[in-house]
Amino acid sequence: MNNVVIIDGVRSPIGKFGGGLSGVRPDDLLADVYKALMERTRVDPQLLDDIFAGCGNQAGEDNRNVARMSSLLAGFPAEIPGVTVNRNCASALEAVNQGAKAIIAGEGRVFIGAGVESMSRAPWSMAKPDRVPTFTHPQMWDTTVGWRYNNPKMDAMYPIISLGETAENIADEMQITRADQDAFAVESHRRAVEAINAGRFKDEIVAIHVPGRKGEIIVDTDEHPRYRNKNGRYELDTSIEDMGKLKPAFRKDGTVTAGNSSGINDGAAAVLMMDADKALELNLKPMVRWLGSASAGVDPAVMGYGPVPATEKLLVRLGLKIEDIGLVELNEAFAAQALGCMRKLGLNPEITNV
Repeated sequence: MNNVVIIDGVRSPIGKFGGGLSGVRPDDLLADVYKALMERTRVDPQLLDDIFAGCGNQAGEDNRNVARMSSLLAGFPAEIPGVTVNRNCASALEAVNQGAKAIIAGEGRVFIGAGVESMSRAPWSMAKPDRVPTFTHPQMWDTTVGWRYNNPKMDAMYPIISLGETAENIADEMQITRADQDAFAVESHRRAVEAINAGRFKDEIVAIHVPGRKGEIIVDTDEHPRYRNKNGRYELDTSIEDMGKLKPAFRKDGTVTAGNSSGINDGAAAVLMMDADKALELNLKPMVRWLGSASAGVDPAVMGYGPVPATEKLLVRLGLKIEDIGLVELNEAFAAQALGCMRKLGLNPEITNV
């Protein structure tokens, strides 16, 4: 079996909703990341066998196979194909996994695994009428986040609720308090600000040049962490007390707030992957080796538990225990969801999302 290695990876800064990247189309954003990845690794794009890119929205400028469109915009040869995959929040992870599986299957040797979302630029969407003429008012959806074009049959089978309400369900089931969630959120922001100040993201971030009315703007720092810029150094700009002032966002008596939920953001990322022999042939030093992947479904009412059975399945497949894992990156859609997964898996907070 071919051993799969990841040579390197780059990403754009994470822009906040309506922030520095809101004026950049997602296909252009991903194209910038593609170009930076190949320039950094000094690998000729002609060697690419395929490009897999995840995108959970695909409702606007990211439609019609953004993986392929961005490849062309990046100036890659027209002969290089591309495919866009969608597994909602795990779309980019799925893109990497598909690249790895293609290498193992012998379908190619060099691939890009990537992802892009622009929630700022997600469009409004309107359905066509079932019959013409129609005298009903058209229904519109904001495609930024959540359900759209709901199937009544699905609603009868699995009552459709917001993502935030699923986090409330997990908080109830796991008895995760508001204080627990607020503390987790503040610590997440603190770690992010600390990492920015330490320059830990500098090597992986691609500066994005954004044309503006008053000239070009360069976005090179993550925008979403709560910080204030004080003479070039960032200071944490939130606290437990600040979090405690926020009202519940999804239930009147709930514990999930805007503060202990993830943000609405824009960004893109990509990794270069290949079989180990090809890396040796090109004299490239791998960053990591890809060992495997697993997916699992859960009740939509507690969708945030998804990482738990998927992780358990993969550990069994690889013959590992959770204690064998030295560093964990876990979805933080909501503090309640992240804490619920950590408790179920027995994850050490000191090595999770550091």
